[in-house]
Amino acid sequence: MIGRRFVIMSAAVGMTIWIISMAQPVLAEPFAVSVPEANIRSGPGQSKDLLWKVEKYHPLDIVEKKGDWYRFRDFEGDEGWIHKSLVDKIPAVIVKQNNCNVRSGPDTKNETLFKVEKGIPFKVLKREGKWLQVQHADGDTGWIHSSLVWP
Repeated sequence: MIGRRFVIMSAAVGMTIWIISMAQPVLAEPFAVSVPEANIRSGPGQSKDLLWKVEKYHPLDIVEKKGDWYRFRDFEGDEGWIHKSLVDKIPAVIVKQNNCNVRSGPDTKNETLFKVEKGIPFKVLKREGKWLQVQHADGDTGWIHSSLVWP
């Protein structure tokens, strides 16, 4: 009787671990849009509805791969599909708040170079403590605090 309960409990634990592992992102590496603008589709295929467009360096949390297409979740929890030719392994972040300062160095004492709004993506060039040196697709660079960006 005890042996049978052990087998049943072991099977239940194993199944739970498998289910949890399947819910994790398929690709844990940092992926971001690598072209100036990319179409986000409702499903894996160019004939699927166009949901929205994203710009270069938009970071992606890949949750599924189907052929040459990736299903992803973005910083607001929205999901869509993107063709794999439009993304690459690029360390990138996206601003998650409005009116954020991008500074000349990794400290609040440094000059504010420009301000950015929620949804602006950047390529990460360097990390220094909780600060990120970033570059926008237009070439503008500066430093932003990691608490202001996703992921």
